[in-house]
Amino acid sequence: MLRALLLALVVAAPARACDTALLLAIDISGSIDRGEYALQTEGLAAALADGAVTDSLLAGQSALAVVQWSGVGRQVLALPWRRMLAPGDVQDFAEAVRALPRAFVASDTAVGGAITFSLGRFDAVADCRRRVIDISGDGAENAGFTVASARREAERAGVEINAIAIEDMGASKPITAFYERWAVTRGGFVVTARGLGDYRRAMRAKLLRELGKPAS
Repeated sequence: MLRALLLALVVAAPARACDTALLLAIDISGSIDRGEYALQTEGLAAALADGAVTDSLLAGQSALAVVQWSGVGRQVLALPWRRMLAPGDVQDFAEAVRALPRAFVASDTAVGGAITFSLGRFDAVADCRRRVIDISGDGAENAGFTVASARREAERAGVEINAIAIEDMGASKPITAFYERWAVTRGGFVVTARGLGDYRRAMRAKLLRELGKPAS
């Protein structure tokens, strides 16, 4: 009798709501060679599997998806939405990222097109409290030139945009400045990666900031 009552309580308990739907938009334009692509997917996979990131994803019952993007009309939903409900979900998603084939090669950099395409992917996670596009790239827009209008569209839709700017080694930060000026929404932020070897650290820091836990 007691066991039946406990089971009924478990079944009747409401599921926790999704806090954040986080769409990870990865630059695979022509400036990203084969080795750099591998560094990018490995860095993202490793950041997702980090213990603090995993804990934050599970605490918010977050949803994740991955978009690959490059030039005009070259965007694809590479990994569809998946809810992070248990540690195995995060591990499986990270492994899928690590094994992800590249969708396009030798193409331009249409940041606005990537944002617009990403905005159209959120219908499947309409119950999530926050909707965030997490875009990474190593170059300013050189095709399409719709980034400003795409950002306005995101702000009207209540979607946040944050970014990782992949810079060359050195003192200047032109890609960071581009994303800050043109791509991120009000209240959004840019994390700078000094080369793709720094991508894992930058991604971990950005994920923890987006999910509400300070990086350490």
